[in-house]
Amino acid sequence: MSTQAVGVEHVLGRLSEIPPGEGRAYAVAGRQVAVFRLRDGTVRALDAVCPHRGGPLADGQTDADVVVCPLHAHVFDLSTGACRSGQDDVASYAVRVEEGLVVVVLPGTSGSADRTG
Repeated sequence: MSTQAVGVEHVLGRLSEIPPGEGRAYAVAGRQVAVFRLRDGTVRALDAVCPHRGGPLADGQTDADVVVCPLHAHVFDLSTGACRSGQDDVASYAVRVEEGLVVVVLPGTSGSADRTG
């Protein structure tokens, strides 16, 4: 029998607070999480800080499947967090919209979220 990490859901705020094609950063259980609202209506969530030099990923340019760090143009896959430009990957998180609210699932955490960006 395998053991699987349990995730905890965090309500971050209203989806309407994130314009289509942009991201917002939230402080969630001691982490910085960037939530992106893509132009097709889907949402994605990644660590909000670029591992290269701490760039704010929520401020990066997005397209259908990547975000580009605004500091040094490193490219991260919005679904997996994999870096396509040779730097370390970032974590990706399960995220959904429920009754107009953005809900993110973080592994084994609890607490509330505060918008930071």
